[in-house]
Amino acid sequence: MLDDTNVLRQRDPGHVLEHVSKLYADTRWQPALEQTDHDDRELKNIVIAGMGGSALAANILITLLKSWFGIPIEIRRDYELPGYAWQNTLVIATSHSGNTEETLACYAQARERGCEVAVLGVGGSLLEQAADHGTMIARIPDGGQPRMATIKHLKALLAIFQTYGLIDSTLTDEIEAVHDWLLDETAQWHPDVPVHENYAKQLALLAVGKTPVIYGGSLTAPLAYKWKISFNENAKNTAFCNQYPEFNHNEFIGWSSHPVEKPFAVFDIRSDHDRERIHERMELSDRLLSGLRPKATVVHLAGDTLMAQTLWGCILADAVSCYTAVLNNVNPEPVELVERLKKELS
Repeated sequence: MLDDTNVLRQRDPGHVLEHVSKLYADTRWQPALEQTDHDDRELKNIVIAGMGGSALAANILITLLKSWFGIPIEIRRDYELPGYAWQNTLVIATSHSGNTEETLACYAQARERGCEVAVLGVGGSLLEQAADHGTMIARIPDGGQPRMATIKHLKALLAIFQTYGLIDSTLTDEIEAVHDWLLDETAQWHPDVPVHENYAKQLALLAVGKTPVIYGGSLTAPLAYKWKISFNENAKNTAFCNQYPEFNHNEFIGWSSHPVEKPFAVFDIRSDHDRERIHERMELSDRLLSGLRPKATVVHLAGDTLMAQTLWGCILADAVSCYTAVLNNVNPEPVELVERLKKELS
Protein backbone atom coordinates (compact mmCIF):
# COMPACT_ATOMS: atom_id res chain seq x y z
CA MET A 1 0.00 0.00 0.00
CA LEU A 2 2.74 2.49 0.92
CA ASP A 3 4.32 2.04 -2.51
CA ASP A 4 1.04 2.66 -4.35
CA THR A 5 1.12 6.24 -5.64
CA ASN A 6 -2.65 6.31 -6.12
CA VAL A 7 -3.26 5.38 -2.48
CA LEU A 8 -0.75 7.99 -1.29
CA ARG A 9 -2.41 10.65 -3.45
CA GLN A 10 -5.91 9.80 -2.20
CA ARG A 11 -5.03 9.60 1.50
CA ASP A 12 -2.61 12.52 1.53
CA PRO A 13 -4.48 15.12 -0.55
CA GLY A 14 -2.53 17.99 1.00
CA HIS A 15 0.81 16.48 -0.07
CA VAL A 16 2.07 16.46 3.50
CA LEU A 17 4.57 13.70 2.74
CA GLU A 18 6.05 15.87 0.01
CA HIS A 19 6.30 18.72 2.52
CA VAL A 20 8.07 16.42 5.00
CA SER A 21 10.61 15.48 2.34
CA LYS A 22 11.60 19.16 2.12
CA LEU A 23 11.91 19.92 5.84
CA TYR A 24 15.71 19.68 5.58
CA ALA A 25 15.58 23.08 3.80
CA ASP A 26 14.40 24.76 7.02
CA THR A 27 17.97 24.49 8.31
CA ARG A 28 18.89 27.40 6.01
CA TRP A 29 15.89 29.57 6.83
CA GLN A 30 17.05 32.84 8.38
CA PRO A 31 14.80 34.35 11.08
CA ALA A 32 14.42 38.13 10.87
CA LEU A 33 13.57 39.60 14.26
CA GLU A 34 11.48 42.75 14.62
CA GLN A 35 11.53 45.41 17.36
CA THR A 36 14.76 44.13 18.85
CA ASP A 37 15.53 47.02 21.22
CA HIS A 38 15.80 46.02 24.88
CA ASP A 39 17.15 47.63 28.04
CA ASP A 40 19.99 45.16 28.81
CA ARG A 41 18.51 44.30 32.20
CA GLU A 42 19.97 41.34 34.07
CA LEU A 43 18.07 38.17 33.21
CA LYS A 44 17.96 35.69 36.07
CA ASN A 45 15.58 33.14 34.53
CA ILE A 46 13.70 32.35 31.32
CA VAL A 47 10.14 31.11 30.81
CA ILE A 48 9.00 29.83 27.42
CA ALA A 49 5.20 29.80 27.30
CA GLY A 50 3.70 27.56 24.63
CA MET A 51 1.47 24.58 23.95
CA GLY A 52 1.70 21.46 21.79
CA GLY A 53 3.85 21.68 18.70
CA SER A 54 4.66 25.32 19.46
CA ALA A 55 6.64 24.21 22.54
CA LEU A 56 8.56 21.36 20.87
CA ALA A 57 11.55 23.49 19.93
CA ALA A 58 11.80 24.78 23.49
CA ASN A 59 12.11 21.18 24.72
CA ILE A 60 14.94 20.59 22.28
CA LEU A 61 16.68 23.87 23.08
CA ILE A 62 16.76 23.16 26.81
CA THR A 63 18.37 19.78 26.15
CA LEU A 64 20.99 21.31 23.87
CA LEU A 65 21.83 23.98 26.46
CA LYS A 66 21.52 22.12 29.75
CA SER A 67 25.13 20.93 30.13
CA TRP A 68 26.54 24.46 30.17
CA PHE A 69 23.87 27.21 30.13
CA GLY A 70 23.80 28.98 33.48
CA ILE A 71 20.32 30.55 33.52
CA PRO A 72 17.31 28.43 34.57
CA ILE A 73 14.74 27.81 31.80
CA GLU A 74 11.20 26.56 32.29
CA ILE A 75 8.56 25.65 29.71
CA ARG A 76 5.09 26.76 30.79
CA ARG A 77 2.17 24.85 29.23
CA ASP A 78 -0.57 26.64 31.13
CA TYR A 79 -2.53 29.86 31.57
CA GLU A 80 -0.28 31.03 34.41
CA LEU A 81 3.33 32.13 34.66
CA PRO A 82 5.36 30.81 37.61
CA GLY A 83 5.41 32.98 40.72
CA TYR A 84 9.07 33.92 40.25
CA ALA A 85 8.48 35.56 36.85
CA TRP A 86 9.00 39.30 37.33
CA GLN A 87 11.27 42.06 36.06
CA ASN A 88 14.37 39.87 35.72
CA THR A 89 12.57 37.12 33.81
CA LEU A 90 12.63 36.79 30.03
CA VAL A 91 9.26 35.42 28.90
CA ILE A 92 9.11 34.08 25.34
CA ALA A 93 5.50 33.52 24.28
CA THR A 94 5.40 31.04 21.42
CA SER A 95 2.24 30.26 19.47
CA HIS A 96 2.45 29.20 15.83
CA SER A 97 -1.06 30.47 15.10
CA GLY A 98 -0.74 33.42 17.44
CA ASN A 99 -4.17 32.67 18.87
CA THR A 100 -3.44 30.05 21.55
CA GLU A 101 -5.41 31.27 24.56
CA GLU A 102 -3.06 29.84 27.21
CA THR A 103 -0.08 31.57 25.58
CA LEU A 104 -1.99 34.83 25.19
CA ALA A 105 -2.80 34.71 28.91
CA CYS A 106 0.88 34.25 29.77
CA TYR A 107 1.85 37.10 27.45
CA ALA A 108 -0.61 39.43 29.19
CA GLN A 109 0.70 38.42 32.62
CA ALA A 110 4.29 38.94 31.54
CA ARG A 111 3.52 42.49 30.50
CA GLU A 112 1.57 43.17 33.70
CA ARG A 113 4.50 41.97 35.82
CA GLY A 114 7.09 43.97 33.90
CA CYS A 115 8.96 40.96 32.51
CA GLU A 116 11.23 41.22 29.51
CA VAL A 117 9.08 39.77 26.71
CA ALA A 118 9.53 38.35 23.21
CA VAL A 119 7.06 36.47 21.01
CA LEU A 120 7.30 33.84 18.29
CA GLY A 121 4.64 32.87 15.75
CA VAL A 122 3.12 33.28 12.31
CA GLY A 123 0.61 36.01 13.12
CA GLY A 124 -2.69 36.21 14.94
CA SER A 125 -3.52 38.14 18.09
CA LEU A 126 -0.17 37.48 19.76
CA LEU A 127 1.89 39.15 17.05
CA GLU A 128 -0.66 41.91 16.59
CA GLN A 129 -0.43 42.81 20.28
CA ALA A 130 3.34 42.51 20.24
CA ALA A 131 3.57 44.88 17.29
CA ASP A 132 1.44 47.44 19.13
CA HIS A 133 3.45 47.05 22.35
CA GLY A 134 6.89 47.27 20.74
CA THR A 135 7.67 43.71 21.88
CA MET A 136 10.38 41.70 20.15
CA ILE A 137 8.93 39.46 17.42
CA ALA A 138 10.33 36.36 15.73
CA ARG A 139 7.95 35.90 12.80
CA ILE A 140 7.60 32.40 11.32
CA PRO A 141 6.58 32.09 7.64
CA ASP A 142 2.99 30.95 7.15
CA GLY A 143 2.25 27.49 5.79
CA GLY A 144 2.30 24.05 7.35
CA GLN A 145 1.41 22.78 10.79
CA PRO A 146 3.30 23.89 13.94
CA ARG A 147 4.39 20.31 14.61
CA MET A 148 6.30 20.43 11.32
CA ALA A 149 7.89 23.82 11.94
CA THR A 150 10.17 22.61 14.72
CA ILE A 151 13.41 23.51 12.94
CA LYS A 152 12.17 27.02 12.17
CA HIS A 153 10.95 27.47 15.75
CA LEU A 154 14.33 26.29 17.04
CA LYS A 155 16.22 28.73 14.83
CA ALA A 156 13.89 31.55 15.90
CA LEU A 157 14.42 30.77 19.61
CA LEU A 158 18.18 30.72 19.07
CA ALA A 159 17.96 34.09 17.31
CA ILE A 160 16.09 35.55 20.31
CA PHE A 161 18.68 34.15 22.72
CA GLN A 162 21.47 35.63 20.59
CA THR A 163 19.79 39.02 20.46
CA TYR A 164 19.77 39.13 24.26
CA GLY A 165 23.44 38.13 24.31
CA LEU A 166 22.70 34.84 26.06
CA ILE A 167 24.49 32.62 23.53
CA ASP A 168 26.66 32.91 20.44
CA SER A 169 25.95 31.50 16.97
CA THR A 170 27.42 28.03 17.59
CA LEU A 171 24.13 26.12 17.68
CA THR A 172 22.72 28.04 14.73
CA ASP A 173 25.86 27.22 12.77
CA GLU A 174 25.43 23.55 13.68
CA ILE A 175 21.91 23.56 12.25
CA GLU A 176 22.99 25.14 8.99
CA ALA A 177 25.98 22.81 8.66
CA VAL A 178 23.80 19.69 8.35
CA HIS A 179 21.71 20.93 5.42
CA ASP A 180 23.32 18.80 2.71
CA TRP A 181 23.61 15.74 4.95
CA LEU A 182 19.93 15.97 5.95
CA LEU A 183 18.97 16.33 2.29
CA ASP A 184 20.67 13.02 1.49
CA GLU A 185 19.36 11.25 4.60
CA THR A 186 15.74 12.30 4.33
CA ALA A 187 15.63 11.59 0.59
CA GLN A 188 15.71 7.91 1.62
CA TRP A 189 12.24 8.36 3.20
CA HIS A 190 10.62 9.94 0.13
CA PRO A 191 7.31 8.39 -1.03
CA ASP A 192 9.01 7.21 -4.23
CA VAL A 193 11.44 5.01 -2.25
CA PRO A 194 9.96 1.48 -1.87
CA VAL A 195 9.27 -0.13 1.48
CA HIS A 196 12.25 -2.48 1.41
CA GLU A 197 14.60 0.52 1.15
CA ASN A 198 12.56 3.06 3.15
CA TYR A 199 13.17 3.07 6.91
CA ALA A 200 10.24 5.43 7.61
CA LYS A 201 7.77 3.15 5.81
CA GLN A 202 9.16 0.12 7.66
CA LEU A 203 8.63 1.77 11.06
CA ALA A 204 5.10 2.81 10.07
CA LEU A 205 4.27 -0.81 9.29
CA LEU A 206 5.39 -1.73 12.80
CA ALA A 207 3.16 0.97 14.32
CA VAL A 208 -0.07 0.51 12.36
CA GLY A 209 -2.99 -0.93 14.30
CA LYS A 210 -1.24 -0.37 17.61
CA THR A 211 -0.57 2.34 20.19
CA PRO A 212 3.03 3.55 19.84
CA VAL A 213 4.90 4.01 23.12
CA ILE A 214 8.13 5.94 22.66
CA TYR A 215 11.00 6.12 25.14
CA GLY A 216 13.96 8.46 25.21
CA GLY A 217 16.91 9.03 27.48
CA SER A 218 18.28 12.20 29.04
CA LEU A 219 19.12 13.68 25.64
CA THR A 220 16.39 12.09 23.53
CA ALA A 221 13.31 12.67 25.71
CA PRO A 222 12.32 15.72 23.58
CA LEU A 223 12.42 13.48 20.51
CA ALA A 224 10.24 10.88 22.23
CA TYR A 225 7.74 13.68 22.88
CA LYS A 226 8.02 14.84 19.27
CA TRP A 227 7.26 11.30 18.06
CA LYS A 228 4.25 11.14 20.37
CA ILE A 229 2.85 14.41 19.03
CA SER A 230 3.47 13.37 15.42
CA PHE A 231 1.63 10.07 15.88
CA ASN A 232 -1.22 11.90 17.65
CA GLU A 233 -1.70 14.68 15.11
CA ASN A 234 -0.51 13.21 11.81
CA ALA A 235 -1.68 9.60 12.20
CA LYS A 236 -4.66 10.45 14.46
CA ASN A 237 -3.33 7.64 16.66
CA THR A 238 -3.06 7.35 20.42
CA ALA A 239 0.60 7.40 21.47
CA PHE A 240 2.51 7.91 24.69
CA CYS A 241 6.07 8.67 25.73
CA ASN A 242 8.32 8.49 28.76
CA GLN A 243 11.95 8.93 29.71
CA TYR A 244 14.73 6.79 31.14
CA PRO A 245 15.74 6.45 33.96
CA GLU A 246 12.34 7.59 35.34
CA PHE A 247 10.66 4.74 33.46
CA ASN A 248 12.37 2.17 35.67
CA HIS A 249 10.89 3.66 38.84
CA ASN A 250 7.20 3.20 37.97
CA GLU A 251 6.02 2.45 34.43
CA PHE A 252 8.45 -0.46 34.20
CA ILE A 253 6.32 -2.36 36.72
CA GLY A 254 3.11 -1.39 34.92
CA TRP A 255 4.11 -3.49 31.92
CA SER A 256 4.47 -6.60 34.07
CA SER A 257 0.76 -7.34 34.48
CA HIS A 258 -2.48 -5.77 33.28
CA PRO A 259 -3.88 -5.38 30.75
CA VAL A 260 -2.82 -8.84 29.64
CA GLU A 261 -3.37 -8.02 25.97
CA LYS A 262 -0.93 -5.31 24.93
CA PRO A 263 -1.51 -3.99 21.39
CA PHE A 264 1.42 -1.58 21.59
CA ALA A 265 4.44 -0.78 19.43
CA VAL A 266 7.41 0.14 21.61
CA PHE A 267 10.20 2.35 20.27
CA ASP A 268 13.45 3.23 22.07
CA ILE A 269 15.08 6.40 20.72
CA ARG A 270 18.83 6.07 21.23
CA SER A 271 21.68 8.53 20.82
CA ASP A 272 25.33 7.60 21.20
CA HIS A 273 25.73 10.94 23.01
CA ASP A 274 23.52 9.75 25.87
CA ARG A 275 24.98 8.05 28.93
CA GLU A 276 25.92 4.43 28.40
CA ARG A 277 23.92 3.70 31.54
CA ILE A 278 20.77 4.79 29.69
CA HIS A 279 21.47 2.29 26.93
CA GLU A 280 22.06 -0.43 29.50
CA ARG A 281 18.74 0.37 31.18
CA MET A 282 16.88 0.19 27.86
CA GLU A 283 18.43 -3.15 26.95
CA LEU A 284 17.98 -4.69 30.40
CA SER A 285 14.39 -3.45 30.70
CA ASP A 286 13.52 -4.95 27.34
CA ARG A 287 15.04 -8.29 28.38
CA LEU A 288 13.30 -8.36 31.76
CA LEU A 289 9.96 -7.53 30.14
CA SER A 290 10.32 -10.22 27.49
CA GLY A 291 6.95 -11.91 27.12
CA LEU A 292 5.24 -9.18 29.12
CA ARG A 293 5.25 -6.47 26.47
CA PRO A 294 6.18 -6.25 22.77
CA LYS A 295 9.90 -6.17 22.13
CA ALA A 296 11.20 -2.63 21.67
CA THR A 297 12.28 -1.42 18.24
CA VAL A 298 15.48 0.56 18.71
CA VAL A 299 15.73 3.71 16.59
CA HIS A 300 19.43 4.55 16.42
CA LEU A 301 19.77 8.25 15.62
CA ALA A 302 22.07 9.00 12.70
CA GLY A 303 24.52 11.90 12.73
CA ASP A 304 27.78 12.90 14.38
CA THR A 305 26.47 15.61 16.69
CA LEU A 306 23.50 15.76 19.04
CA MET A 307 22.10 18.55 16.88
CA ALA A 308 22.32 16.44 13.71
CA GLN A 309 20.74 13.47 15.46
CA THR A 310 17.92 15.59 16.86
CA LEU A 311 16.98 17.13 13.52
CA TRP A 312 17.21 13.71 11.81
CA GLY A 313 14.91 12.26 14.46
CA CYS A 314 12.40 15.11 14.13
CA ILE A 315 11.98 14.66 10.39
CA LEU A 316 11.84 10.88 10.72
CA ALA A 317 9.00 11.27 13.25
CA ASP A 318 6.94 13.21 10.73
CA ALA A 319 7.69 10.76 7.91
CA VAL A 320 6.82 7.67 9.98
CA SER A 321 3.63 9.17 11.39
CA CYS A 322 2.44 10.38 7.98
CA TYR A 323 2.94 6.91 6.50
CA THR A 324 1.03 5.56 9.51
CA ALA A 325 -1.76 8.02 8.64
CA VAL A 326 -1.90 6.54 5.13
CA LEU A 327 -2.15 3.04 6.64
CA ASN A 328 -4.86 4.32 9.02
CA ASN A 329 -6.75 5.79 6.04
CA VAL A 330 -6.76 9.30 7.54
CA ASN A 331 -5.59 12.63 6.18
CA PRO A 332 -2.35 13.60 8.02
CA GLU A 333 -2.88 17.34 7.61
CA PRO A 334 -5.96 18.61 9.51
CA VAL A 335 -6.46 18.50 13.27
CA GLU A 336 -10.20 19.04 13.15
CA LEU A 337 -10.97 18.17 16.77
CA VAL A 338 -8.47 20.76 17.99
CA GLU A 339 -10.10 23.40 15.82
CA ARG A 340 -13.54 22.34 17.00
CA LEU A 341 -12.42 22.50 20.64
CA LYS A 342 -11.07 26.04 20.14
CA LYS A 343 -14.34 27.08 18.51
CA GLU A 344 -16.41 25.61 21.34
CA LEU A 345 -14.23 27.31 23.98
CA SER A 346 -14.55 30.66 22.25
